[in-house]
Amino acid sequence: MKIAVCPGSFDPVTLGHLDIIQRATKLFDKVIILVMSNSLKHCAFTIDERIALLKKCVSNPAIEIDTYDGLLVDYAKQNGAVAIVKGLRAVSDFDYEFQQALINKSLFPEIETVFLTARSENMFLSSSMVKEVCSLGGDISPFVPKEIAKDIYLRCKGDN
Repeated sequence: MKIAVCPGSFDPVTLGHLDIIQRATKLFDKVIILVMSNSLKHCAFTIDERIALLKKCVSNPAIEIDTYDGLLVDYAKQNGAVAIVKGLRAVSDFDYEFQQALINKSLFPEIETVFLTARSENMFLSSSMVKEVCSLGGDISPFVPKEIAKDIYLRCKGDN
């Protein structure tokens, strides 16, 4: 069984994230969405809340959702993953993700990093932009799964 890990903060999950994850299921037998913390980001949702939001949006039996607080490559080893799947929106994403891929490869030579490019309608989409638009009263429905839009509105407006 070919297992891939799709890591991210998913704060909150966007349609762009889900597109990459769904496309990864066509390449791998199992895809693990790995919700991780990022010390460089201020998160609106806790890890448990992000997992709950993802569970509302994902119903594919080939997809699992998990969390881990250590090195991504250690998680990949422990779970028999052969690849890390990352979505790319722009050249700036590639610069950062390429560095990460090289570090991961040096720490775990058996792992491959697979880059999937965002669809044109998702090229600009990020969790940060969704939170910004939402906090300013904009319509985020074109950017996030309908199952979680209300949760995001409530959090960004400070009602939750």
